[in-house]
Amino acid sequence: MDLVLVRLLFIVVVSVACYFIEPFHLARTQDAAVGALVGAGIVLFEWKLRTVSLKRLIGAAIGSLLGICGAYLFALVIRSSVPAGNTQSFLQILVMLLMAYVGLIVGSSKGDLLNLAALGGVFGGEKQGKKSYKILDTSVIIDGRIADIAETGFLDGIIVTPQFVLRELQLVADSADSLKRNRGRRGLDVLQRLQKMATLQIQIVEDDFPAVREVDLKLIELAKVYEGKIITNDFNLNKVAQLQGVAVLNINELANSLKPIVLPGEIMKVFILKEGKEYNQGVAYLDDGTMVVVDNARKMIGKTIDVSVTSVLQTTAGKMIFGKWDERAFSRSPIQVAVPGISGATAAATVPNSLIESKPTEI
Repeated sequence: MDLVLVRLLFIVVVSVACYFIEPFHLARTQDAAVGALVGAGIVLFEWKLRTVSLKRLIGAAIGSLLGICGAYLFALVIRSSVPAGNTQSFLQILVMLLMAYVGLIVGSSKGDLLNLAALGGVFGGEKQGKKSYKILDTSVIIDGRIADIAETGFLDGIIVTPQFVLRELQLVADSADSLKRNRGRRGLDVLQRLQKMATLQIQIVEDDFPAVREVDLKLIELAKVYEGKIITNDFNLNKVAQLQGVAVLNINELANSLKPIVLPGEIMKVFILKEGKEYNQGVAYLDDGTMVVVDNARKMIGKTIDVSVTSVLQTTAGKMIFGKWDERAFSRSPIQVAVPGISGATAAATVPNSLIESKPTEI
């Protein structure tokens, strides 16, 4: 609250100063109004600077100074080549503004690469550890599970979203194909969901590599620059990045590692959903989506049976469980038959399946 009062007081002081000094050669009330607008603009600029890190501020200052120095050299060339007059003055001012602006933007974007701790003194208390950058791939944004992982708090560091990934998402969202359009819009919704998380730091970077055409290769180059990790579920990008020494966090591998572990010989109850590719096979699915291929279970489609696990196949694309259904064990399993009692109640009697399936004896 005190800071708001200080800002309001600053705007009032600038307005009053313009009222008495009349710097714009207008009526006093008009000068005061212009002064209030200038003060509000300065306050808005200060409010935006509060969210910028110290490294970015120092980088922006250094970039601006270098830009102004370059503008001075250009001004000397303009002074000797362009006749004195309004055109010369305009070109000198334009070059100064242009170089200062370019230096400010470039310096602030590269400010995070500065190591302030090496300067010592006031900056000696700066943490020595590097920032952890995690770069989002287009496929993992469209997938959407990254938002659920972020909500659990397992993601740390800075989540980086490159501009070329946003452009690719926009192209997918504007596609004529309704399926692609829906996937692109879903990806944009996932990004908005990530930005709204207070515990997550999202950074959109302008870095691009014009010489590289493919988005996947651009992601690898960006990860090398920021020394970060790529978050993806793309199998091919995973392999190419590992070959080039870039760390990758694969969402599919994370999901597979969290699936329940089963060992050969264990008995599990599954619901046979459909026919398998091989002869006499049935296919079931666990609650987490893991496929279970069961031998000798083709005729049990639509039923829940006990399966003995024979092997487990683990791949980056997912996990498959292979099992076998023992028809003989099923035929020997007892079932409950209701037998009327004397008092009207029913008593449960255990009768083997073999007796139920045999022909009844005539009485």
